[in-house]
Amino acid sequence: MLDSIQVTGQKDTRSGFGDGMFELGQKNPNVVALTADLAGSLKLNAFIKAFPDRFIQCGIAEANMMGIAAGLTIGGKIPFTTTFANFSTGRVYDQIRQSIAYAGKNVKICASHAGLTLGEDGATHQILEDIGLMKMLPGMTVIVPCDYNQTKAATLAIADHEGPVYLRFGRPVWPIFTPADAPFEIGKAQLLAEGSDVSIFACGHLVWIAIEAAQLLKEKGISAEVINIHTIKPIDKEAIVHSLSKTRCAVTAEEHNVIGGLGDSIAQVAAAALPVPIEMIGTQDTFGESGKPLELLKKYGLDAAHIAAAAEKAISRKSA
Repeated sequence: MLDSIQVTGQKDTRSGFGDGMFELGQKNPNVVALTADLAGSLKLNAFIKAFPDRFIQCGIAEANMMGIAAGLTIGGKIPFTTTFANFSTGRVYDQIRQSIAYAGKNVKICASHAGLTLGEDGATHQILEDIGLMKMLPGMTVIVPCDYNQTKAATLAIADHEGPVYLRFGRPVWPIFTPADAPFEIGKAQLLAEGSDVSIFACGHLVWIAIEAAQLLKEKGISAEVINIHTIKPIDKEAIVHSLSKTRCAVTAEEHNVIGGLGDSIAQVAAAALPVPIEMIGTQDTFGESGKPLELLKKYGLDAAHIAAAAEKAISRKSA
């Protein structure tokens, strides 16, 4: 199954969002796009050109954008707010909590340029806490797709989901390895490779790196199961427990602080249902820095070699 995964191209996940928005605009007249001065960065140009009457440029006023979006839902609109992940969450947490989450509004918070792979913009923009911030809000769905195709599919899917959603994606060109026609089911994990020795649960850009790690492990005779947890909340407990029941140990991999992210969610499921050794790959309670995306991932231990080493450590703990 691992050998059947094929790279069909390379494209940034934010373009998957932009292309998904253009398709949504054609399908659903209630979809409205809002941005905080970052329409180009969020790849909204095709949507804006085709549907100018359904686009609102809010300027650098993210809190106001969230309030406008909440208000639009009252009239039956489906607002998609767009800006960088740092400004989509940290800068406007109060507005999201009060006007969107607490009020249960049908707002889609779409966040690009997340994590270390933002690269040269540095620590002030490389938010590594946003998954935790969003998943702790009652009623908030949190989705972190892995490539261009899945980001486009997720964008289409969240329009049909009733309730607030946080959709996280990124800036760099990244391998495309999921089928263009693969359905996206919110809350349903995606098994990418079957294995028996260790489970690797990953999200976002780290899914591809987890696949690379699984290949490294295979060369050592270690069978790794790779599961794409594209929906962090609601998390697919059944898929997690099913995998852990086979492998009895796990690695989690995410472009996010290990505190409050995917790793915490996996560990919570395991602790309640099937306690096993778990190693967590992510940033270790630190901010990022300016640099090239792949170099930053390596420096902060988010590359294939570190995932593979963590898998071997988890396996060794099974017999400890």
